[in-house]
Amino acid sequence: MTVRVVLFAAVTGSEGVRFGDVAPDTAASAAVRAAVGALPGFARAYTAPEARCRATADALGVHAVPAAELGDLDVGRWRGKELDEVAAAEPEALAAWLADPAAAPHGGETLLALLARTTQWLASQATAGGRVLAVVPQAVVRAAVAGALELPPAVFWRLDVPPLSATELTGRAGRWNWRCGRPPYA
Repeated sequence: MTVRVVLFAAVTGSEGVRFGDVAPDTAASAAVRAAVGALPGFARAYTAPEARCRATADALGVHAVPAAELGDLDVGRWRGKELDEVAAAEPEALAAWLADPAAAPHGGETLLALLARTTQWLASQATAGGRVLAVVPQAVVRAAVAGALELPPAVFWRLDVPPLSATELTGRAGRWNWRCGRPPYA
């Protein structure tokens, strides 16, 4: 059975790079509404539990089922802090986290754990088949691509995922393909 999964990267706030959930501002919500007509058809829709993902799905007019396994990378005590703030306060911890996919100096989830749960979710969708839309944080898109294509975990940090972009994975029986080149929806 073939499945087509479109991972739609949720809108983010206009603040700097901050760990954790940041609700979209008015301009970001307007950008989401502009993307509505470009969405591909789907049989099932899911959203990560973060407010920005739910707000993106709502602005798209998509009734999406919440899926905890699509949640953002849990960064523990770094949640709510800006990247520059963490880099200044804990440079060694940040460097270790970026270098070692099994490290969680923040007390949250490892990159390996994010990759595993995202890949497991993809496998469950392949079993069901059909067309799927998932509104997720950028980290989940990166984890899905790295996991589906069985890439080394370090590739996760090298993938850029703009807000309001769509990433397509198609697959069946444990084999995934990544459809490259689809423009952002904004």
